[in-house]
Amino acid sequence: QVQLAESGGGLVQAGASLRLSCAASGRTFSTYLMGWFRQPPGKEREFVGDINRSGDSTNYVDSVKGRFTISRDNAKNTVYLQMNSLKPEDTAVYYCAARASRYRRISDYDYWGQGTQVTVSS
Repeated sequence: QVQLAESGGGLVQAGASLRLSCAASGRTFSTYLMGWFRQPPGKEREFVGDINRSGDSTNYVDSVKGRFTISRDNAKNTVYLQMNSLKPEDTAVYYCAARASRYRRISDYDYWGQGTQVTVSS
């Protein structure tokens, strides 16, 4: 069992930066691939990016490439989402999730956090 808790969301102006954190409970954090998702108002939850177990490989959706960076610290059981050059269209509830599967479908994620709101004003 893994419990995830996101933090770091807030209200910022366009162009600003935020760093989200996702703290995981349990001793098996390093065995999970970690993903970040977001759900804009009135829209479906969408993939933002993910990171492999060791933290040396990441993938991102095209809309955030070059602006967002995912990292993890397995010693601290924490995964991060550094968001730079934020845009109003980045406004969403952001979720972290853990999966054991090598597949990236939303349904392959085993554990989810409660989410943290990020609002970017223009």
